[in-house]
Amino acid sequence: EYKLKLVNPSQYRFEHLVTQMKWRLQEGRGEAVYQIGVEDNGLLVGLSEEEMRASLKTLRRMAEKVGADITVLREREVDYDSDVPRKITEVLVRKVPDNQQFLDLRVAVLGNVDSGKSTLLGVLTQGELDNGRGRARLNLFRHLHEIQSGRTSSISFEILGFNSKGEVVNYSDSRTAEEICESSSKMITFIDLAGHHKYLKTTIFGLTSYCPDFAMLVVSANTGIAGTTREHLGLAMALKVPFFIVISKVDLCSKATVERTVKQLERILKQPGCNKLPLLVNSDDDAVTAAQQFAQSPNITPIFTLSSVSGENLDLLKVFLNILPPLTNSKEQEELMQQLTEFQVDEIYTVPEVGTVVGGTLSSGICREGENLVVGPTDDGKFLRLKVCSIQRNRSACRVLRAGQAATLALGPFDRSLLRKGMVMVSPEMNPTICSVFEAEIVLLFHATTFRKGFQVTVHVGNVRQTAIVEKIHGKDKLRTGEKAVVCFRFIKHPEYLKIGAKLLFREGVTKGIGHVTDLQNAFWTLFNLLNLGWL
Repeated sequence: EYKLKLVNPSQYRFEHLVTQMKWRLQEGRGEAVYQIGVEDNGLLVGLSEEEMRASLKTLRRMAEKVGADITVLREREVDYDSDVPRKITEVLVRKVPDNQQFLDLRVAVLGNVDSGKSTLLGVLTQGELDNGRGRARLNLFRHLHEIQSGRTSSISFEILGFNSKGEVVNYSDSRTAEEICESSSKMITFIDLAGHHKYLKTTIFGLTSYCPDFAMLVVSANTGIAGTTREHLGLAMALKVPFFIVISKVDLCSKATVERTVKQLERILKQPGCNKLPLLVNSDDDAVTAAQQFAQSPNITPIFTLSSVSGENLDLLKVFLNILPPLTNSKEQEELMQQLTEFQVDEIYTVPEVGTVVGGTLSSGICREGENLVVGPTDDGKFLRLKVCSIQRNRSACRVLRAGQAATLALGPFDRSLLRKGMVMVSPEMNPTICSVFEAEIVLLFHATTFRKGFQVTVHVGNVRQTAIVEKIHGKDKLRTGEKAVVCFRFIKHPEYLKIGAKLLFREGVTKGIGHVTDLQNAFWTLFNLLNLGWL
């Protein structure tokens, strides 16, 4: 929002400004950036010291009225025809959270093995620097073999909060996860993925099923672009996830080595396949610009150079994450919430005294405690009835879950053996489209020989991951690298819940391809389901 000046407004004007701020905060899901000293057409005029002080005082009053806080992001002097120095100020207005609706952004963490992903997350979320031997990452590991090898093999979630004043809220000062959620008005959930090639299917599952808003690609300054870095970069681009780059371990190497790694990355990003505009962040001013430009233009890729041991430039990354706006506005969110309930099952646990618990993301609708849903498809294409006993979001109890939010749902005594990853929990009113045979328009990214009928590939569509056989290639006998076609696939084990238009990714060894689902051959299964649920 551009504002030239807010000096002593009348009561009527003040009420109008407050109403406008409420609307801006609602549009930005609790966040808005005000630029003071700028005309409505974007002309940088600037204000004198006294006018700026009065304008900020009015802005503070407006924020108090709507229950928000303000933080000055940056000030800049402008050259205007005047003897008095004139300034423009950029201010972040953030609303204090109400009814658990803090702003939640999911960031997937990608990068080659040993590039420092888990260590960086440990430093950000624990608030303590690393000792150079991996102490910071120990709290992130979920299995004993991960601690012993120092390599992530599973998907773990870490939270970093920002309060309404823009201050970092993390596990430092012995805070618990519940306390972080309570005092944060913005939450960044980091999805820590595996870097080793051996765990690539886990990394792809994390990217496709957890629907991250952004991806953070971590590159080690001393090794540069090595191992799975290019592959992870390609995955983020294929799934159209906006990404930014962090060059870690700058304390280990000379300035010349860091510059060489930056140049290597810039060269790859500018290639025709990527077509990105790299933006190197060296100051707080750059970080603010990067956060605003990054959300508006998908072509801009911010690059940070930092160290988890010395803490160099770590604050720039925190400034960037604090200002980073959500990709969806409140209107799109409300449209999703008005649809029927659909929850993706990504993880299944058994918790003592609670029973069966499923973790995942609510892709549409609203889910409430005590709601009756159906889950499926089972191996024979059925949907089973169940009841949601309780909901937990970011490790604290929650009564209502809204579209786009990740949570765990307790299902009470429901038999865990009937569940598997890739299932969906939907409203009983929905007629779920399940299929064993489907068609997709694909592009073959790489294949050593020719791709033909009978070839088996692992297909990833959202949270679905299953081996499928190529039944038919329309209009062609075979495909080579770079060619496009409509292909008919058949799942080899059991039917799955798919939607037309869903992004598809398939692989087998070095063979890779992307595309989207165009047709579902599901007449038999729909009829079977209607009979099974007693609707026919």
